[in-house]
Amino acid sequence: MPIMESTGGPYLNTAAVTSPVGIARLLQMTFGCTTFSLVAHQGGFSAAYGTFCMFVWTFCFAITVFIIACEFTHLHSCLSLSWGNFTAAFAMLATLMSITAAVIYPLYFVQVGCYPIGCEVRDFRIAASVFAGLLFVAYAAEVFLTRAKPGQVTSYMATISGLLKIVQAFVACIIFGALVNDSQYGKYVATQWCVAVYSFCFVVTVVVVAFSVTGKTALLWFPFERSVVIYTFGAVLLYASAAVIWPVFCFDSKYGSPQRPGLCAKGKCPWDSQLVIAIFTYVNLLLYVLDLAYSQRIRFVSHL
Repeated sequence: MPIMESTGGPYLNTAAVTSPVGIARLLQMTFGCTTFSLVAHQGGFSAAYGTFCMFVWTFCFAITVFIIACEFTHLHSCLSLSWGNFTAAFAMLATLMSITAAVIYPLYFVQVGCYPIGCEVRDFRIAASVFAGLLFVAYAAEVFLTRAKPGQVTSYMATISGLLKIVQAFVACIIFGALVNDSQYGKYVATQWCVAVYSFCFVVTVVVVAFSVTGKTALLWFPFERSVVIYTFGAVLLYASAAVIWPVFCFDSKYGSPQRPGLCAKGKCPWDSQLVIAIFTYVNLLLYVLDLAYSQRIRFVSHL
């Protein structure tokens, strides 16, 4: 028969739902479930934009429930993951995905008037948009609460440099989306070089995140910390070259068009895609420069 003992830790970790981070995750779960329920019940969605938003809300909800369940039952200790790195990386990714969905859904599906969708559908879509915004705030709050403080020993992905890795990969995905949207990147060898830069930096950044999340950095035969700093410096140089080459071969009158062609159809204009790529190339260049600056001030901890 069971015997009450005073020694040993509890089976359930109540701090997983009562701490500030735990409360933020409960809010994430609540807001996420409410958002996709409103959309699925009456708000409705269509096309690729709507499908993306529904994927974001359901995916983030599922992973958040998984994280809460694992921390509440201590099951995360049985997983082959660096739990601190995993939760920090997911919180940053969910923040970026949720704010994207919170912008896209009302932009494409919310309208002021009732015609032709009806007032009830309109109201459901407005409510879903409000909860989508609250979902973003909840994930951003977790990132704020779990971020590394000066002098604190914490997981790499919770540092500014680690969080920037997630943002860099996310921005690269935006660039890839614009590239496949009739950007005409194959027109010149120079623009193909830019695509190679985006692809190489994206792959290496994802590999860095994967090694950190799985906690396998200590098993590598080379110094992971030094390699990441060297790679970040190389990425700055590569993106700097793309930041010069892409605008020249897309917007210089000798190779492209300085202004948007008047006959270009909305949503199907190569010039628009080229502009998006140029803007986010500079964004990622800035992110890699910041990453390089912050990487000089941290030390890697692979087992947290």
